[in-house]
Amino acid sequence: MALLATCKDHLVVSSGSTFIAIDTKDSREPFVYDCSKADKKPQGSENKGDEGGSEEKGSDKILSFAFSSSGDYFALTDDNKRLILFCTKPSWECLSTRWVVRRCTSLVVTQSEDHILVADKSGDVYSFSVSNPQKPSELKLGHLSMLLSVAVSPDGKYIITADRDEKIRVSLLKAPYDIQSFCLGHREFVSSVFVPPHHPHWLISGSGDGTLRLWDIESGTELQNLDLKQLNGPDSTEKDKFAVSRIASSPQGDHIAVSCDSFPAVHIFQVDVESQMLVHMEHLRLAHSSWDVAFSQAGKLWLLQQNQDTPATLYTLTDGHWQCEPKDPEVKRLTEVVHAHWDMFQDSIGAESCYHNLYKVVSDNMATYLQKKQERIQQQGTKRGKPLPQSRTTLELCQSDHRVLGHLPD
Repeated sequence: MALLATCKDHLVVSSGSTFIAIDTKDSREPFVYDCSKADKKPQGSENKGDEGGSEEKGSDKILSFAFSSSGDYFALTDDNKRLILFCTKPSWECLSTRWVVRRCTSLVVTQSEDHILVADKSGDVYSFSVSNPQKPSELKLGHLSMLLSVAVSPDGKYIITADRDEKIRVSLLKAPYDIQSFCLGHREFVSSVFVPPHHPHWLISGSGDGTLRLWDIESGTELQNLDLKQLNGPDSTEKDKFAVSRIASSPQGDHIAVSCDSFPAVHIFQVDVESQMLVHMEHLRLAHSSWDVAFSQAGKLWLLQQNQDTPATLYTLTDGHWQCEPKDPEVKRLTEVVHAHWDMFQDSIGAESCYHNLYKVVSDNMATYLQKKQERIQQQGTKRGKPLPQSRTTLELCQSDHRVLGHLPD
């Protein structure tokens, strides 16, 4: 899946192993980086694979990235277990390449910009120094399930981790073993957690159950539960499964944008501090599915779409409504850059959802037993030369053997 991030005057788009960094206020050439050409791991220093076997070679695909709060640093992780750190000023430059123990799913730079927190598929969070690349990583905390999202509160007090088993944990950043609260209520994996700027006491979470929830971060109390299926209206059915793929906030923290995986729509919410609620403001229907969304420093909303003609769209708030601005100079510049590197987006078009394998598998043990029971009785009847009548149902066959089922009456 293609990714999008903004910070100050920087705008980054990625797909596959490559990312492009564009300065929206400067006409200089964009910075292009391909992870397939990054430093390789020294021979003899390979870690064992995820399951204790031989090392599995990755694809160099970028899995996650993030800016620091000032925009001076940019960090990414890829499928080859690299953690690569860049500085963005005065120009983009790769500062270090390090290796993580497991493939990472999410990362964040602390507010003080001294550490990178990396969450991996085994459920652990490691801390890496920004200023000292030679310093070994430090294990901060762990879950018993795959971590899918990690965030740090704007005041730098809490670290929030979310996993595949519907759990959200709020821990003290300086002492992660000290758990402040659990936010429990989702019925599927938690795909995204976000603490809006200027509201460090709130936590917003999105899940594979199709809901967006607002929490009190210190007590873990659920303040609001929004069913996005209802907000999608006729575009969604009860059988649809979709996950919240991105929660983004305007710089002032007064507007929240939510995109769903493989769904051609973006929801805009307004933050109501007095009522402690997210008020649904607008439903932006898109002609094409969006890969990612992000707010610019000026409060404009960027959308990265699965379409070569209009890969990027920009929305601005005008007279209380979000209006598309196709003629904005920044849109033109980004579109030109994406067109020049369109080949890198080919693998992301129509790609299978990265959340597809995270849903719970519902197993009907009784139905499986009944089927096997019928097959066994049919085989026994055939061996005796007396095939059972086809009119008898599976349930009737099993009811005749209450000694096996135990709970059926004579």
